Amino acid sequence: MFGQVALAFASVILGCVYKAIKPPPPKICGSPGGPPVTSPRIKLVDGRHLSYREAGVNKHEAKHKIIVIHGFASSKDQFLPVSQEVIEELKIYILFFDRAGYGESDPNPKRSVKSEAYDIQELADALHLGSKFYVIGISLGGYAAYSCINYIPHRLAGISLVVPFVSYWWPHLPRSVSREAFKKLHLQDQWTFRVARYAPWLFYWWMTQKWFPSLSLLSGDPSIFSSLDVEILKNIPNPPKGVQDKIRQQGDYECLHRDIMVGFGRWEFSPLDMKNPFSNNEGSVHLWQGYEDKIIPFEINRFIAEKVKWIKYHEVPDGGHCFISKQIMCETILRELLLG
Repeated sequence: MFGQVALAFASVILGCVYKAIKPPPPKICGSPGGPPVTSPRIKLVDGRHLSYREAGVNKHEAKHKIIVIHGFASSKDQFLPVSQEVIEELKIYILFFDRAGYGESDPNPKRSVKSEAYDIQELADALHLGSKFYVIGISLGGYAAYSCINYIPHRLAGISLVVPFVSYWWPHLPRSVSREAFKKLHLQDQWTFRVARYAPWLFYWWMTQKWFPSLSLLSGDPSIFSSLDVEILKNIPNPPKGVQDKIRQQGDYECLHRDIMVGFGRWEFSPLDMKNPFSNNEGSVHLWQGYEDKIIPFEINRFIAEKVKWIKYHEVPDGGHCFISKQIMCETILRELLLG
């Protein structure tokens, strides 16, 4: 009798644990009961769709075609303060897109660092951007930009990594450098990134449980922003109604959670081992880092730029994590990429 009770109790406990760690199915755009499709999309070879938004001059008249890779909890509707005068002067066409699982782009259950680059290549080909294009990877979108450098370097005309993602477990990264940057993070973020790295099967539970704080960026903690960030964020125009809600509409697991797990997972390469995609000086790689950035501490990106000599490093002394949202900085980043 006792054995039967114990078995039943164990079954209940295991059932509760399984329910707690198993992510819910995504609410795919355009599926029965899912969010509607309201933006243009392309269909990839694996059947998924990518949603996109075009800006700037007509792509057939453009001198420079740029694909922007958004960061964490963002989308193709992110704000980039570029004046119409600069767009017309430089003849810039800009392509924004929702990365897998974000906004109106289908989730990718096989998402990886590598898949991000090939999604971008397919998007560029579907929209006939030509043999080469520029890439700007922002924040967590930086890992997709690194993926482009490693897997599709022949398609790049130039690339900018703006406050790009760093992994504290990249191969050949000295522990002293990694440790110095890691200890600057909030304790709850340190634990979140450890779970993503070492126990991804537990990550959904970690991000949804209420016992311990998880990611400070999602909690609205203002201390993760520098004083300049706070001023910049105050002046960013409010997005159109409904834009913020669309970012996570297919489920947090397919966009936010999977994004972090892929970034902090195991890569097939290290940024410290990459080959120069512009060995003949036909383009350039730029890395922009804020010295006051509290989300991406400067130590690792500065170290990478010191070791990888072909990266042009720009450290903004009073910059935090959001300086690309300041018009003068955004336009400076563009000019350096296209003309520098």
